[in-house]
Amino acid sequence: MTDFITIAIPKGRILHDSVALFKKIGIDCDELLSDSRKLIFENPTQKMRYMIVRATDVPTYVEYGCADLGIVGKDTLLEQRKDLYEPLDLKFGYCRLVVAEPAELSRTDDPSSWANIRIATKYPNVTEKYFAGKGVQVEIIKLYGSIELAPLVGLSERIVDLVSTGETLRQNGLVEVETIAEITCRLIVNRASLKTRHGRITEILEGLEQHL
Repeated sequence: MTDFITIAIPKGRILHDSVALFKKIGIDCDELLSDSRKLIFENPTQKMRYMIVRATDVPTYVEYGCADLGIVGKDTLLEQRKDLYEPLDLKFGYCRLVVAEPAELSRTDDPSSWANIRIATKYPNVTEKYFAGKGVQVEIIKLYGSIELAPLVGLSERIVDLVSTGETLRQNGLVEVETIAEITCRLIVNRASLKTRHGRITEILEGLEQHL
């Protein structure tokens, strides 16, 4: 089993896009889209193994060598800062990591005058680094659920969160104020695996690169 290449992939839209991309280079993993509750799938013919994991756990499985490769959003990589090789931008899963606030506040607010603010977010590390770079003191409230709720109940005036269309912000009376980063999905590689399975991993990387 040691000659298998293991890939960690999160469920949802990323999984569908990943399966479609791998198919372009002859890697068949359609079984991942079945209704099965299995978490590990194997293709003995192609010597490939797939782990279905939570998006936020993908970098951990790859860093510790449980998976040789992983697919994950750049937002997770920025937040976790794991020791990984990140060779490819897969060009799907596009969204933005933004600072947002109530529309009413934004009419008179001047971000350049911010000195000390409170922000609710799932991304405390990214948020702290971003505002430190601007010389703004920030009190960060870490949340795990719907971040848009925080300004509505007075927990914080501003949030840092991912947006794609911005519709959720609009429906909750919030507007984007600043963009911290543009986000896409990335292919990540365990550093040891890149040496011990260099030939097979390089073949996968070069194949994917031709289709991006």
